[in-house]
Amino acid sequence: MGNLEGLRSDDPRVLGAYRLLGRLGAGGMGRVYLARSDRGRTVAVKLVHQELAGQEEFRRRFRAEVRAARQVGGEWTAPVLDADTEADVPWVATGYIAGPALRQVVDQDFGPLPERSVRILAAGLARALQAIHAAGVVHRDLKPSNVLITLDGPRVIDFGIARALETVTDGGLTRTGAAVGSPGFMSPEQVRGARVTPASDVFCLGSVLAYAATGRMPFGTADSGVHALMYRIAEEEPDLTGIPAPLLPLIEACLA
Repeated sequence: MGNLEGLRSDDPRVLGAYRLLGRLGAGGMGRVYLARSDRGRTVAVKLVHQELAGQEEFRRRFRAEVRAARQVGGEWTAPVLDADTEADVPWVATGYIAGPALRQVVDQDFGPLPERSVRILAAGLARALQAIHAAGVVHRDLKPSNVLITLDGPRVIDFGIARALETVTDGGLTRTGAAVGSPGFMSPEQVRGARVTPASDVFCLGSVLAYAATGRMPFGTADSGVHALMYRIAEEEPDLTGIPAPLLPLIEACLA
């Protein structure tokens, strides 16, 4: 889960019962810290951006999403352990999962995964989505950086968070300019601003598996501009060149 950086002067030192140890990263939603509970459990704590914290609509959705995320079992996901949705700046603590993100594995460490590994990844991610959807949650931001690879199989992180962000968005961009959902891994309904259902996550799963098998995104990159990429997702067929033939039916079905 990223490299650990030291805390900066503007970072809190304690959130709830957790002592912060360092920064794991930052995103459209807020900052993520590595922390330890007073019982010695290592957790990841996400602290919401100050400007989002001041928006009542965001806070309402964040509350609902944290409540829903607590229903999702921890076998395939990072379980929500604790949260303070009423704090001046709300935060949520999840189990810390030691393991690289799929993006790092494919982009930096190993390149595209062999066919058998993609199958195992697909099975694990399908189970994770089943657990998430059974709790009434749609992930909305399934992408290689939100899939962690562990010895026991893949784990999905950051579900529900993107949904709270959607309340403060304008045409897919938050007021801070951060996209909700990663353009290359969005579903057509997200691009069109239509209602998002569990089917959206299944489409994103297809894009993630295509990426895992080839090292490329099936609708290309945003080099030609985000709007061109979004148009391809909404209107064009994916480029599945290089995917091993036995995996094609599965990935095509996800992207149908």
